[in-house]
Amino acid sequence: MKLYRLMLAAAAAAVLAGCQTEGGGGSFARQQTGVEGDWIGTDGVAISRFNSGTFETFATDTGNKLAQGTYRQRDARTIDITLRSLIRQTTSSVACSMVNQRQLNCTSDSGSQFVLVRRSVS
Repeated sequence: MKLYRLMLAAAAAAVLAGCQTEGGGGSFARQQTGVEGDWIGTDGVAISRFNSGTFETFATDTGNKLAQGTYRQRDARTIDITLRSLIRQTTSSVACSMVNQRQLNCTSDSGSQFVLVRRSVS
């Protein structure tokens, strides 16, 4: 069950990354917006990457890919993710609500809930 929640969290993070815009130039770092980029579950087990409508989730300890899929932003605060677990070979749906630019509250189609936070850009 814990592994399943981690995979869902990672997938959700990836979905969110696809909605962020990339910044350019200047000596100051831009604040990330939307879901584009890397997100990590509050349990620290997996990192999810959102990029142009696709996402991938990776284990933080091994770097192995756990899940992949697609996402779309339904409205300004809701992101829908469809993910495939590479371990269980199952497909799931996740809906995430963007609380702010640094936190996503997500619920899977099975009712599991998890939180993703934006990973700091170094």
